[in-house]
Amino acid sequence: MTRLSRDDIVKAVDRADDVTIAQIIGTGATAEELAEAQAWLANDEPMINDLRPLAQGRVRELVDILSELEEDDEEAGPAKAGSAPAAG
Repeated sequence: MTRLSRDDIVKAVDRADDVTIAQIIGTGATAEELAEAQAWLANDEPMINDLRPLAQGRVRELVDILSELEEDDEEAGPAKAGSAPAAG
């Protein structure tokens, strides 16, 4: 199994910045491990129902990195055109 390249990550992870890409590459993970981490983030219930052990090792590192990326996206929130704070 080959380690992930920058191109692999850009294709697989939306809105991945350079820091996130470097963190993912730094784990030494493979494409299969990245896909498993994304599956855990998308919906962990089927994985648990399938009696799969909780994410560990590199997959766990990837879950942590990707969840931080999702949290950053949620904090930024959707941009609304023409919205401005109300003067009070």
